[in-house]
Amino acid sequence: MNAIAKMISVIALGAVIVPCLLYFTGSISLDAVKAAALAGTIGWFMATPMWMSRDLPKDAAEVEI
Repeated sequence: MNAIAKMISVIALGAVIVPCLLYFTGSISLDAVKAAALAGTIGWFMATPMWMSRDLPKDAAEVEI
């Protein structure tokens, strides 16, 4: 599961960066960049927490409230 989520994260990050570079070279329009960047951002924010989150230590018995 982690490997798939990491792969999706990298693809989504590429969907944000590559269109910006293509726009800089004049290959695609600004509307296409906006659409790709939006899709890449949404994909990145959905996939990255799946593999980047960490387990918290289970020491609740030692904590006094």
